[in-house]
Amino acid sequence: MATQTKKSSANLLVLFGIILLVQGFGSALTEAAWDTGFGVAAVLRGAGAPAWTDLVVGALGCALLAAAVRRRFTGTAR
Repeated sequence: MATQTKKSSANLLVLFGIILLVQGFGSALTEAAWDTGFGVAAVLRGAGAPAWTDLVVGALGCALLAAAVRRRFTGTAR
């Protein structure tokens, strides 16, 4: 049972990491190319956040993916 929980939490980290990676860097790219944003980063920008918050959202996605990879290959449960 504990192994199932660890596996599902690692899968959630991967899922959220990919979502934030695409939302952050994708929104920054569409903002630069077509002057429009999308997703979480666009909502943050609409609320008055600076443009660099797109990159922070993307970097957070990268950090979550790195944590998921670390869990999967080292077997740690942090």
